[in-house]
Amino acid sequence: MSFLWILLAILYVACWVYFGLATFRKGHYWLFWIGFFLPFLWIVGALIAPTERAAARAVAGGA
Repeated sequence: MSFLWILLAILYVACWVYFGLATFRKGHYWLFWIGFFLPFLWIVGALIAPTERAAARAVAGGA
């Protein structure tokens, strides 16, 4: 049973790194913060288009 919890923790961290940071970079800050409690919001935020402000920042060359 401990193996399952460790595996789920690793999956949660991987989800945070990949989807959470993608959501944050795309300018969906509320989805990022609420995603700590409802991680499926990170997937939604990572898949939808970036905000206008984040897209303008990407075009201007700022990361």
